[in-house]
Amino acid sequence: MPNYADIIVDISHENLDKSYQYSIPEEYKEKALIGALVIVPFGKGNRFINGYIVGISTEPKWKVDLIKPIHQVVSDAPVIESQLISLAYWIKETFGATMNDALKTVIPVKKSVKSKEKKTLRLAIPLEEAREQLELFRRKNNRGRVRLLEVLIDQSTDLKDASVDNADGVNTGVDVNGGDGKRHSGNEEESTGDFPLEIDYELAVNKLNIARTTIQDLENLGIITTDVEKLYRNPLNSTVSEKDRIVLSAEQQCISEEIITAYNAGLRETYLIHGVTGSGKTEVYLEIIDAVIKQGKKVIMLIPEIALTYQTVMRFYRRFGNRISIMNSKLSQGERYDQFLRAKNGDIDIMIGPRSALFTPFEDLGLIIMDEEHEGSYKSENPPKYHAREVAIKRAEISGASVLLGSATPSLESYTKALKGEYKLYTLPSRGGEAILPKIWIEDLREELKKKNKSIFSIHLRELMEDRLSKKEQIILFINRRGYAGFVSCRSCGHVMKCPHCDVSLTAHNNGTLVCHYCGHEERTPDKCPACGSRYIAAFGTGTQKVEELVRKEFPGARVLRMDTDTTKTKDGHEKILSAFANLEADILVGTQMIVKGHDFPMVTLVGIIAADLSLYASDYRASERTYQLLAQAAGRAGRGKLPGEVIIQTYQPEHYSIDAASKNDYISFYKQEMNYRNLLKYPPAAHILAILTAARDENKAAFAAKLLGGAAKEWMKERESTEDTVIIGPAAAVLSKANDIYRYMIYIKQADYDCLIQLKDYLEGYINYSEHFNSCNIQFDFDPMNSY
Repeated sequence: MPNYADIIVDISHENLDKSYQYSIPEEYKEKALIGALVIVPFGKGNRFINGYIVGISTEPKWKVDLIKPIHQVVSDAPVIESQLISLAYWIKETFGATMNDALKTVIPVKKSVKSKEKKTLRLAIPLEEAREQLELFRRKNNRGRVRLLEVLIDQSTDLKDASVDNADGVNTGVDVNGGDGKRHSGNEEESTGDFPLEIDYELAVNKLNIARTTIQDLENLGIITTDVEKLYRNPLNSTVSEKDRIVLSAEQQCISEEIITAYNAGLRETYLIHGVTGSGKTEVYLEIIDAVIKQGKKVIMLIPEIALTYQTVMRFYRRFGNRISIMNSKLSQGERYDQFLRAKNGDIDIMIGPRSALFTPFEDLGLIIMDEEHEGSYKSENPPKYHAREVAIKRAEISGASVLLGSATPSLESYTKALKGEYKLYTLPSRGGEAILPKIWIEDLREELKKKNKSIFSIHLRELMEDRLSKKEQIILFINRRGYAGFVSCRSCGHVMKCPHCDVSLTAHNNGTLVCHYCGHEERTPDKCPACGSRYIAAFGTGTQKVEELVRKEFPGARVLRMDTDTTKTKDGHEKILSAFANLEADILVGTQMIVKGHDFPMVTLVGIIAADLSLYASDYRASERTYQLLAQAAGRAGRGKLPGEVIIQTYQPEHYSIDAASKNDYISFYKQEMNYRNLLKYPPAAHILAILTAARDENKAAFAAKLLGGAAKEWMKERESTEDTVIIGPAAAVLSKANDIYRYMIYIKQADYDCLIQLKDYLEGYINYSEHFNSCNIQFDFDPMNSY
């Protein structure tokens, strides 16, 4: 009976967001599996496109003679596991996107990459017979065959410094065993003729100048064989050999044992560990992971930043050896593909990485850990705009796994669910070992101005920096902004240098350029105002480059490192800076958010937060939450070893509840105060928000599309009699009203019932599909957005 495949075509467009049925030719029936990449005819003419099999059936949905056959099953392409297909469908339904976009999200590697191989040439005949063949080839003057056989059967050559005489008596001076000076057969009895020598294939071709055709001829004659060993590109080059000997505290032991006991009993739950910075959450993770792996299960360890990879990997490597790997955007295409294969083949037990590591194709997934679960980087900014926390919980449900969330500053969403009993809550209220929480000072910058101090360093911060430098201790200076300054403005007319493609000011860098951090546009810093011609045009604000420059000026003897997105563009940029600082090669580390997330530097005894207010000024309902999290996390970098730590928070608003709570390390008081505002204004997690973005190159089309969707949403809510419980804001121009020459309009819909918003999204998708007014517009849906538009 013929089989049919339901296929999602590889086109990211809402109008094609459905499956198409194709027949499966007889020759592809074994390869046409759920998730396979196929090439199919599509539309009129001889057009062929890619697609993914998402279902197989024996019943045709159309007339049999109208159903086209699959043209090809791409055999060397990654096959998506059926679990990930199910997960993709759930993502599509829950977060709003095309099925095709959802499928692309769950495929960690988009295409296969040619594997690396090590080839070794060996004698396939006894040694005496090989000598006879050598004499025959000498008589026939087959020089290439002679050179290769001489190397393979010459027993008297010093293997470490081998010198091979070619047929003309020329000394080639090569190591026949591939450069390590060792005999690869691993047996010292080769002189008996039972274990003939071997030579590296590439060495034979490139050093001995043996033609590949010559090698092929000797293989065809049965004189030699070629052994092929596939080599994985390994992004981890650790040489760590010693194992960590971890002694858990009573609190850590209690949490570990409870979760492991529940796991062994077959319970699969979601846990939240709320532990202060330095309380040893990672030690708890390691203990639980060890128990899960012993059951033959696999583990995904999510971290919010690539910058955290180095330190996390070292700790995991010391515990689990080379059974771990990493997946992130800094890896080469070949490295990413090889890690995909290692996971799929069961060659690793743990995958570590940011959001994309969540889709590692483990068949026996047992545990997903999400460290620093509060981080905004866990939310995708591109369709589908999923949150890794919710997807992790869904994948765990499909796979029969548990989820473990951890943070010193949990998101309000997770903490609320924990208080409601949806997650099981554990707390670690104190630091592990001899470490204690740092002493935190708040410095009012208004008072600094009264004291005539116009420096970016308060008097107290400067005194403590001098003290730490004299004691050979380390310092971290944190500012939530990269670049040299905030913006460039004319003091005469007020003109601000803006990006010609985006509705944002350009950021000044100390190489004389102005850069747009949205689209990448660059231009030279002008000598005079382009609007009025005044020469009084200058940079305002402070960035990481400016702080670095002032640190070098104020403390000329200090060794300074800067870490931001500008200094970590290269593949190993993060690792170089962090390892240098960890090895005490610098006294002061200046950086943005990436330096205050999860890093452990025992010699850091002072953290200076240059401008605590910057994140408070964002036009975003999460601004206070982000400020508290950043300050608490930054403060947590101090005093993590045996030496006590101190923190200076410099601010113009010392009375703000988020800054006050952070200075006291009091998450509970912050949570209660912030939830009062969220409940009052119906913001998550008190309610839910559906954000709808309309974008087009024509501003009128973007605005009209938003108007239509806003009206349709009001009518739909009215029919459901949900208008009293619903708040619709907009349509209006987005905060970033133009980006990359694209105009943007927004609608925000608040509703306590998440399912109601999903149903509204489904209705609006259908409305978009059947209206020509949206043809030239890009429409995106975002549930509970993490950032303002």
